[in-house]
Amino acid sequence: MTAPFALILQALYDKTGYAPRGSATQKSARCPAHDDRHPSLSVGVTPDGVVMLTCHGGARCSVQDVMAALDLPMTALWPADERKTRCRLKPTADRWMPCGHDRVADYRYTDEHGHLLYGVSRCNRKGNGCQGFRQWRPDSSARSGRRWSLHGPDGSLAVRLVPYRLPEVITAVREQRVIMIPEGEKDVETLRARPGITATCNAMGAGKWRPDFARYFHGADVSIIADRNQAGRRHAEAVVANLLPVARSIYVLQARHGVDAHDHLTSGGTTGDFLPVWAPKPFPREEIRR
Repeated sequence: MTAPFALILQALYDKTGYAPRGSATQKSARCPAHDDRHPSLSVGVTPDGVVMLTCHGGARCSVQDVMAALDLPMTALWPADERKTRCRLKPTADRWMPCGHDRVADYRYTDEHGHLLYGVSRCNRKGNGCQGFRQWRPDSSARSGRRWSLHGPDGSLAVRLVPYRLPEVITAVREQRVIMIPEGEKDVETLRARPGITATCNAMGAGKWRPDFARYFHGADVSIIADRNQAGRRHAEAVVANLLPVARSIYVLQARHGVDAHDHLTSGGTTGDFLPVWAPKPFPREEIRR
């Protein structure tokens, strides 16, 4: 039986007439799902033989779109042994992700009224060439009910981006409760598991905080939890710059244990003993005491 990587590469050549180029485990090819004049499709293979497809062109085609254009089933992305395992799963166990791994978490982003806008899924095998996260938007025309891209056919955003757990953020601002802003959804959920804590973040990790998010934080008291690395520091600085004109108070903290909020809390830390790093906008009563 032909290995999935070789099968997909041959199918791409047969469909587009362009031989994929690159290394033994990572190739660039023309995407068969849109008019691709420049190779925009990334074709990789994980150490366990799962093929990963990512369209970087303006259309941002989903994996389903690419496989449909190749006239191949989604199972062609997986080695035979993994294919057998997946075929034994019940249809209701909808755990598939475009990286070929099983989904272990869904983080849903909603508007002010709780209506679903888009989501972020996390797989069980982050590393070894897999980023571990993928964004999706609701799509009733897709068999799974979701389209694994936040972009439409023309390459523009097809969804409105908002802070994670937006209704809770709005309530916390109104009730003058502190909002904690770590770097990722897993950190947010770990913080929210502690009584009385409101937390939020942006999708897609460090560097993706959007300027228009400031509209939700007028008068807010904010504690930003920066990851203990360069990207985390730059991300925290960007969030501070965005919220400084609108927030009532801003503090920047770091984990006392590990790299991020999740590490800190699962290593015995509490929400009250993060390390203080910077107070760009102290709470007004503190300024009076000084």
